[in-house]
Amino acid sequence: MTTPAIDVRGLRKSYGAHVVLDGVDLNVPPGTVFALLGPNGAGKTTIVHILSTLIRADAGRALVAGFDVRREADSVRAEIGLTGQFSAVDGLLTGEENLLLMARLRHLGAKRSKTRVAELLEQFDLVEAARTPLATYSGGMRRRLDLAMTLVARPAVIFLDEPTTGLDPRSRRTMWDIVRGLVAQGTTVLLTTQQLEEADQLADHIAVLDGGRIVANGTPDELKRLVPGGHLRLRFADAVALDSATQLLDGSQRDDTGLVLSVPSDGGVGALRTVLDRLDRAGLEVADLSIHTPNLDDVFFALTGKAQRAGRVDTKGTAS
Repeated sequence: MTTPAIDVRGLRKSYGAHVVLDGVDLNVPPGTVFALLGPNGAGKTTIVHILSTLIRADAGRALVAGFDVRREADSVRAEIGLTGQFSAVDGLLTGEENLLLMARLRHLGAKRSKTRVAELLEQFDLVEAARTPLATYSGGMRRRLDLAMTLVARPAVIFLDEPTTGLDPRSRRTMWDIVRGLVAQGTTVLLTTQQLEEADQLADHIAVLDGGRIVANGTPDELKRLVPGGHLRLRFADAVALDSATQLLDGSQRDDTGLVLSVPSDGGVGALRTVLDRLDRAGLEVADLSIHTPNLDDVFFALTGKAQRAGRVDTKGTAS
């Protein structure tokens, strides 16, 4: 069995009477992207800070790259990289100087530092701007440099805490491509984000955090299936066909103005085939068909903001 890149059991953290984390469990396989979603104050950044040894948990166990974050903090730090919510670059240095500084802090040695910095400047498309002041860098360039600094020592596990906040769509997608490339090389990424599309695009697995607890856990598709509202949208050529289809398909809702029928569905191939077969046997033709399934926005709004509830939801939709 493959050892998890991150293994968390019963993680708890409070500040006075305020409970930030209330028994969090996480299991992140190596070479994957694991996303933490949740509203502001849900505890996402606190988890990142505990796993990166910046703060201590009150209770629970956390292993990163096989090392205990409390007892083997130095070993954990040697295996990880952290990109926080705000760029940690030095504005008085050039991009190249920032990378060389990080390489020295990582004790790479002069020759190895020079080679590694050149590789990162090329990888992050910063060669032309390498020796220019950071005042000339765009927000996207600063974020790329920030991530490059995180990768100087080739960490096995990377924590990205809302890495694309404030970036324009083009810069955001550039960051996504970089993350995909890192994972393809075997790096494990724990991502916190407020961008639900980002989690949908990048994450192999998502945990939804609310009120310090994991309230849902699964792949993006599994989480979407927890939320009702999926349906097939069928448009017919005339009112006669719409009437016949309405009688044929139980539970459907009709829109007479648009000659449209909405049929509850999970969006799967089997459900679609069943509906089309019934229409075909009745001799009814569909002028237009589209499939509508819940997205992560629907999941987020359905599952968060309810921290006072007693149960949790797993990928089978059961409470515990």
